[in-house]
Amino acid sequence: MRYFYYRLAGLSLAMLFKLSTISYGQAATTDSAAYYNSVKTFVNPVLPGDHPDPTLLKVGDDFYHCGSSFHFNPYLPVYHSKDLVHWEIISRVVPAKHSEKITDRPSAGIWQGAITYFYGSYWIYFSSNGQWFSKAKSPRGPWSAPVQVKTPQATGPLGYDNSIFVDDDGKPYMVIKNGQKVNRLQAIGKDGQLTDAVINLDWINGNLQYSWAEGPVMCKRNGYYYYFPAGDVSGGQYVLRATALTSDSTKWERLGKFFKPITDPKATFRSPNHIAAPVQLADGTWWTIGQSYQRNSEDDWSGMGRQTALYRVIWEGDRPWGVAPTSKPEERPNLPQSGLHWRAVLPDYFDGDSLGLPWHFLTRSAAANYSLIARKGWIRLTPQNGRTHVVQKETDHYYTAVTKVDFNAADTAAKAGIYLTSGNQKVNVRLFTTFNQQKEIVFALDTAVRVVPNKAGNTVWLKITRNWHTLSAYYSADGKNWMSVGSPIDARPLDKVQPNYNSWVGTSLGLFAEGKPADFDFFSCKDGESEIPAYGYSNYYGVETVEHLNQKTATNTSALGGWLMISGVNLGAVNSPSTGLQLTAAVSKDQKVEIWLDDITTKNGKLIAVAELKAKQTGSWQNISKAIKAVSGSHDVFIKFAAGKPGSLFIKSLKFDKK
Repeated sequence: MRYFYYRLAGLSLAMLFKLSTISYGQAATTDSAAYYNSVKTFVNPVLPGDHPDPTLLKVGDDFYHCGSSFHFNPYLPVYHSKDLVHWEIISRVVPAKHSEKITDRPSAGIWQGAITYFYGSYWIYFSSNGQWFSKAKSPRGPWSAPVQVKTPQATGPLGYDNSIFVDDDGKPYMVIKNGQKVNRLQAIGKDGQLTDAVINLDWINGNLQYSWAEGPVMCKRNGYYYYFPAGDVSGGQYVLRATALTSDSTKWERLGKFFKPITDPKATFRSPNHIAAPVQLADGTWWTIGQSYQRNSEDDWSGMGRQTALYRVIWEGDRPWGVAPTSKPEERPNLPQSGLHWRAVLPDYFDGDSLGLPWHFLTRSAAANYSLIARKGWIRLTPQNGRTHVVQKETDHYYTAVTKVDFNAADTAAKAGIYLTSGNQKVNVRLFTTFNQQKEIVFALDTAVRVVPNKAGNTVWLKITRNWHTLSAYYSADGKNWMSVGSPIDARPLDKVQPNYNSWVGTSLGLFAEGKPADFDFFSCKDGESEIPAYGYSNYYGVETVEHLNQKTATNTSALGGWLMISGVNLGAVNSPSTGLQLTAAVSKDQKVEIWLDDITTKNGKLIAVAELKAKQTGSWQNISKAIKAVSGSHDVFIKFAAGKPGSLFIKSLKFDKK
């Protein structure tokens, strides 16, 4: 397991053993001090936001992820990780210049980008009016132009949501899925095309036992071939096994459902499926990733799309089980920390000559309507007709998005600002500068419209703050003094499940322009200068969210302390770093709080401040200001509680300051 440092004395050997063991994939419940002083856990989703139909590839010590991108252009982002928890985009397989091969409408585009490695190359197979593949020497690209997979008459239509299985001898097979009742296997030659005879598995879903039986993947262990079909978008994941790749149904055993039953009533990713082929780590453990909408009987975040979660796979003999989803921290894989940050919307100062990999477009025309060279250090959006945009996948429930736009609106058709939209753009939130008899700032979601006079002029700062389903808007002339744009707006019409599941994709956040060109100086999400709620954490241990003095706060649940992590906080550009912080907290007993960047150990993180909180009046709020050494860039911010009485310290929020 892990090597734990025990400060507790007088424990029996049995008690020590109990403290030092946690079953992988189970909620971490030990009170070992190690879990309070290092990051040994994760909380799903590890890839928040819309990441449907995930596939997973392990090559050496590296992991790669790809899935369906639908109409998000450029297509097929490839993610890389070292630890299965932290991920970054390293390439996009199909650039805009190849988009003529792809249908340009919501829910169309590219389905199931299956990333794999065989015959000494990386390959991605995907469907878009037929099956295609691209290949590369490195997953970072460049990727070859797409090549269409030929369809042998005996094979029949190749369908969609296919995957690739590579046998022990290095021979690859396409796991073919077409419609509800076609499930087949066929070998792949060195030219990437299908070869050899078809292995017909149509009997698998002949009676629609598994609904659509879609997204099938395969792995091999102890001489058994395992075949994992998914149900449909509502959930369901199943498994079959055999000792040979054969069409003979009598040689295959149906093992039933893959995931263990859910016992955590607070779990919101309750219907995982469309898993990737499980992979084995050096320590013998097995893991997979799978998609799920985030919802339960109390709340619905389906509008964000199908998010990717990490699951331990346990074996009962030669029977695989996916550990049941939970809302609690789970022990992370036994892998070295990658140095990557938790996945979040990234800031951009548009200083380069190319657009950052996290950005995408929802139409082919929008992909050609921007410039990074028309004005150095700015991005110019030039709508040809209607609205143009540049966006990233929304990843969080708590953030503050900020931009600075230079835009001289002279009529009602001219609009420019922040954009939060469904994938088909039928439901959206816009905060923008425009003109209607005078310059105005407008904040709108459907019929909820807020309008105030624009007192800042052509160059204006805009800000949207999300606090769960509540959105608030502000504008400023200098980025320091902010004025409210009317009352908050309820975002649940955007966040809830959409007709046709929002064209099978999730929400995106970024910038837009209408009527005339607009210049944007930067875009920041998780703005560090704005108040960051402590309860908006992405990972934690020994912490819970509670109410104190009618305010939502975070507090520790153990005398050993606890920690929480707020992902992707933007602490400023290199020429405008953060130099201080403010912590808002209530304390009934003297306490100490540490603020770290990127981890809570000196090996992987950096301690930037220690706040000594003195009890003044039980339950009262106090603001603690601390100077810090100048720091910039996007960071995961950790708040670490010192050992002490549980529930005696309540942290409401954190914000960073600049000179």
